[in-house]
Amino acid sequence: MIFPQWMKVHSVTGVIPRSRHGHRAVAIRELIIVFGGGNEGIAEDLHVYNTVSKQWFLPAVRGDIPPGCAAHGFVCEGTRILVFGGMVEFGKYTNSLYELQASRWLWKKLKPRAPRNGSPPCPRIGHSLTLVGNKCYLFGGLANDSEDPNGNVPRYLGDFYELELQSVSGARGWNIPETKGRAPSARESHTSVAYTGLGSPKLYIFGGMQGSINCFGQGDFSPVSEFKTCQPGFPGAPSAVRIAKVMHSIKKCRHKKQENWKIDLTCFPFFCYCFHAGH
Repeated sequence: MIFPQWMKVHSVTGVIPRSRHGHRAVAIRELIIVFGGGNEGIAEDLHVYNTVSKQWFLPAVRGDIPPGCAAHGFVCEGTRILVFGGMVEFGKYTNSLYELQASRWLWKKLKPRAPRNGSPPCPRIGHSLTLVGNKCYLFGGLANDSEDPNGNVPRYLGDFYELELQSVSGARGWNIPETKGRAPSARESHTSVAYTGLGSPKLYIFGGMQGSINCFGQGDFSPVSEFKTCQPGFPGAPSAVRIAKVMHSIKKCRHKKQENWKIDLTCFPFFCYCFHAGH
């Protein structure tokens, strides 16, 4: 039997990032790329950690370098990274979209076309941005409706967008997919993950904040997306603001000619530790 084991990473060298929250990270081969976050100001540098040499470094980025941001969307497709939205300063949110070609450390600001059936996503923080194939799916977040940059009039979002990517670089445009079923309620600081193992791809949305939320939503990516809400009914169910992981033991069943899912859900708080699977 294999037992997971946490192990703190020691003997790290290089330009170590300062403490922060609201940052994002992705992995490309042996590299972990960290961007943004805040702690006494928004962090602007792009930090890269080499898991083989255990060394941090600051790559020499060029191009349309984005401002530092926190609580943004951050996804990786091959060797390119997409950054959407986030807080760029107190009370000021953005809806800018940037692409980083990590093979050349080249930033590029993208301007995808607006949806034919609505407006493009508004500036926001705390949203989820999830890659499924050649498309990114944006859900929810928190907007600031205050006209005063020093004020804050929060508005929770429950909108759902699709961003089609071009094959090598760039994005074609936003789309608002037609959906059915009961969509997840408006929220921010939730987590989402794509499951592409069996049948059509699924997008799972867990937790978040709008007061108190502890629900689990599922989106089925057929031509018309269907949302379902699942309540993990076990004692001590995890609260909001957790990292959700859909385990391999997802079981499919049929009931009244409709496909549903039985979900084994494991959620962990996020720590700056390295996870090893050992015996």
